[in-house]
Amino acid sequence: MQVNPYLHYNGNCEEAFKFYEKAIGAKIGVIMHVEGSPAAEHMPPSMAKKVLHAQMTIDGEVVMASDAPPEHFEKMQGFSVCLQAEDPVEGGKRFAALAEGGTIKMPFGATFWSKGFGMCVDKFGVPWMVNSAPE
Repeated sequence: MQVNPYLHYNGNCEEAFKFYEKAIGAKIGVIMHVEGSPAAEHMPPSMAKKVLHAQMTIDGEVVMASDAPPEHFEKMQGFSVCLQAEDPVEGGKRFAALAEGGTIKMPFGATFWSKGFGMCVDKFGVPWMVNSAPE
């Protein structure tokens, strides 16, 4: 069994995935749009170019997502997507990339449990934690 986060975006899923591809080296495997899918006849025309389903991997770990219809979108909260980096320098770089244009909740730095840890919300509203190996 595998546990994978499934994120719901407010109409900018594809933009977010392309950002993660550049910022942290994510590999996009699937981006399926509403238009051209069997779901199109059940969705409003405004959703045609939106993402029905997307999948990417970050260092081999799968994250899935889609665009939520506007009337169903809810702000992401109550969780964080956590990246574990063996090297604190690499962790710091990934943290800085994710935080660009977003909000830093806890700057990346040494803690009592880690050589580097930080929390941010990216410009798409996704909460992230980046943690590096313990001392």
